Amino acid sequence: MRWSQMHIPTLREDPTEADAPSHRLLLRAGYIRQLMAGHYSLLPLAVRVRSKIIDVIREEMNRIGSQEFSLPALHPAEIWRRSGRWDIMGEEMFRLRDRRGADLALGMTHEEIFTTLALELNSYRDLPQMWYQFQTKFRDEPRPKAGLMRTREFTMKDSYSFDLAPEGLDRSFDLHHEAYVRIFSRLGISAIPVEASSGSMGGAASTEFMFPSAVGEDFVVHCAACEYAANTEKATARLEPSTDDEGLAVPERFDTPGVRTIDDLAVRFGAPGDRQVKTLVFVLDDQLTLVLLRGDHVLSEQKLADATGATTLRPAHADEIRAALGASPGSLGAVGVTDLPILADEALRGRRNMFTGANIDDVHLRGVDVDRHISVGTWADLREVAAGEPCVRCGQPLQVQRAIEVGHIFKLGYKYSDALDATVLDPTGARTRVIMGSYGIGVERAMAAIIEGHHDDRGIVWPMPVAPFHVAVVVAQSDNTTVAEAGEQIYQQLLAERVEVIIDDRAERAGVKFRDVELVGIPLRITVGKRTLADGVVEFTDRASGQTDRIPLDQVVEHVRKAVDLAR
Repeated sequence: MRWSQMHIPTLREDPTEADAPSHRLLLRAGYIRQLMAGHYSLLPLAVRVRSKIIDVIREEMNRIGSQEFSLPALHPAEIWRRSGRWDIMGEEMFRLRDRRGADLALGMTHEEIFTTLALELNSYRDLPQMWYQFQTKFRDEPRPKAGLMRTREFTMKDSYSFDLAPEGLDRSFDLHHEAYVRIFSRLGISAIPVEASSGSMGGAASTEFMFPSAVGEDFVVHCAACEYAANTEKATARLEPSTDDEGLAVPERFDTPGVRTIDDLAVRFGAPGDRQVKTLVFVLDDQLTLVLLRGDHVLSEQKLADATGATTLRPAHADEIRAALGASPGSLGAVGVTDLPILADEALRGRRNMFTGANIDDVHLRGVDVDRHISVGTWADLREVAAGEPCVRCGQPLQVQRAIEVGHIFKLGYKYSDALDATVLDPTGARTRVIMGSYGIGVERAMAAIIEGHHDDRGIVWPMPVAPFHVAVVVAQSDNTTVAEAGEQIYQQLLAERVEVIIDDRAERAGVKFRDVELVGIPLRITVGKRTLADGVVEFTDRASGQTDRIPLDQVVEHVRKAVDLAR
């Protein structure tokens, strides 16, 4: 490929609208252009990188015996209604109607659609099956951001496993786990497998692959001592034993004028946050519910949804709260409440001599014994883990760091086979449900994550396996016939050796060409100039290290070939 003929619209300045390094560099280096919020055109360089990412993923999927499909992106509503997710997905699902008035959706994911194909599996002899595809997904993100990191339209590798029994699912899950470890290693993404919530996907277990990054939107809890790792929606920490004094036989009221927060009560009335019972009011599937946490802890709404199985969840409105409890937030409590469900975080179990609201404005209670004075219906782990808390496994301090989710694998179980009646004949001749798994990687997000981990102040530094070209031949003086012919000869020799090469033959200054090659991130650069040619050599520069060597002309192709092979 010739730079003079290829569309690479590099920019001299950083785009003002870009914040994350990957977003800034993809725009500046001429890889993408925004059409509208959350929708990007991939330009020729990005198409080449995307294709290489897909090739790596495809090779590893094929390696574990998965088979490639291509399914429609437009789905009938009926299938989603049968699984129960037509309503659960809410406003993030793009919905439309055809000319006949039929409800349709642009696919966010393909569990339902792949399961309809699995209806043709008839016998246990047809199992196990692992199927995958690369398909465009659509999600109406309320706040698309960070370029390709969070978009409304993106390519997903989604794969699905179908097995006869749980032990078969375990094997399919483990195969995908191993494949994902190899994929991210080959892509140059240092991903950490972490425990995660299954969320709206359903299922018994899931693992996210998280890439630590300052621009990540997720948080990972990690123990350096024992390598425990989990998403904050799933992470737990060891609870230190409480040493509370005896509570009162009957909680005592005391006036707290103007107290509206945990800190207010702590500062003005000597009630530390860890001695307070915080009362939150949520509506779970239309049921007003009290949620109790220790005052210094933060609720994880995903943990609340997982603990209750609620498909819809929202904080209650002020008028709903006052109608049910007779007070405003800041004075709420669960003592004496018997007509509403009460969920409590495990950190409150057995706590005594606590403080909480009295359900009277500007009045609180002291001396509360949680077990005796509050009718807790359900105990669960509901809180977010904080940095420094002891690891649940080894007791060492936990770390919390930002991360980018680059992959997610789920043990779906029977959710979709039940909903869509996916069964096979077992060895006894009886009908039995198939058990499923689901496994995803966002292709463009992976591209952005690679850049987040591989860039410097001059631009992108692509790892060799995904670089748009392996090497750039830079003709330093394109108006010099001898230099131009030498550059062309090297270019043709590399093409003959099947090296992915681009020649910068533009009528530009050498400095402009060097800056563009560095910005675009091509791993190797051969500079052909009149001074070095006079000595029978060219300059060979490694983008990652910045090292430049002088290579004899007759050794250039061999030198490049070895460098490419070594970096793959």
